[in-house]
Amino acid sequence: MHALQDFLSTDYGLMSAAGLAFMLGMGVFFLRYFLRHIREDSEAAERAAHQGRAA
Repeated sequence: MHALQDFLSTDYGLMSAAGLAFMLGMGVFFLRYFLRHIREDSEAAERAAHQGRAA
Protein backbone atom coordinates (compact mmCIF):
# COMPACT_ATOMS: atom_id res chain seq x y z
CA MET A 1 0.00 0.00 0.00
CA HIS A 2 2.90 2.32 0.73
CA ALA A 3 4.26 1.79 -2.81
CA LEU A 4 0.95 2.86 -4.32
CA GLN A 5 0.85 5.91 -2.07
CA ASP A 6 4.39 6.85 -3.17
CA PHE A 7 3.48 6.23 -6.81
CA LEU A 8 0.56 8.64 -6.69
CA SER A 9 1.88 11.30 -4.34
CA THR A 10 5.63 11.79 -4.84
CA ASP A 11 7.42 13.62 -7.60
CA TYR A 12 9.26 10.50 -8.81
CA GLY A 13 6.06 8.46 -8.66
CA LEU A 14 4.11 10.99 -10.68
CA MET A 15 6.95 11.23 -13.19
CA SER A 16 6.89 7.43 -13.50
CA ALA A 17 3.13 7.50 -14.03
CA ALA A 18 3.50 10.20 -16.68
CA GLY A 19 6.25 8.21 -18.39
CA LEU A 20 4.16 5.05 -18.40
CA ALA A 21 1.12 6.89 -19.75
CA PHE A 22 3.25 8.49 -22.47
CA MET A 23 4.79 5.17 -23.52
CA LEU A 24 1.41 3.43 -23.62
CA GLY A 25 -0.04 6.32 -25.64
CA MET A 26 2.84 6.16 -28.11
CA GLY A 27 2.38 2.40 -28.39
CA VAL A 28 -1.28 2.84 -29.28
CA PHE A 29 -0.43 5.62 -31.73
CA PHE A 30 2.23 3.59 -33.53
CA LEU A 31 0.07 0.46 -33.63
CA ARG A 32 -2.79 2.37 -35.27
CA TYR A 33 -0.37 4.21 -37.58
CA PHE A 34 1.36 1.03 -38.80
CA LEU A 35 -1.88 -0.91 -39.24
CA ARG A 36 -3.43 1.95 -41.23
CA HIS A 37 -0.43 2.18 -43.55
CA ILE A 38 -0.25 -1.60 -43.97
CA ARG A 39 -3.92 -1.61 -44.97
CA GLU A 40 -3.49 1.34 -47.37
CA ASP A 41 -0.41 -0.21 -48.98
CA SER A 42 -2.07 -3.59 -49.44
CA GLU A 43 -5.12 -1.92 -51.02
CA ALA A 44 -2.86 0.07 -53.35
CA ALA A 45 -0.97 -3.11 -54.34
CA GLU A 46 -4.26 -4.86 -54.98
CA ARG A 47 -5.45 -2.00 -57.19
CA ALA A 48 -2.17 -2.03 -59.10
CA ALA A 49 -2.43 -5.78 -59.64
CA HIS A 50 -5.98 -5.45 -60.96
CA GLN A 51 -5.00 -2.60 -63.28
CA GLY A 52 -2.10 -4.65 -64.59
CA ARG A 53 -4.41 -7.55 -65.50
CA ALA A 54 -7.08 -5.30 -67.04
CA ALA A 55 -4.61 -3.46 -69.30
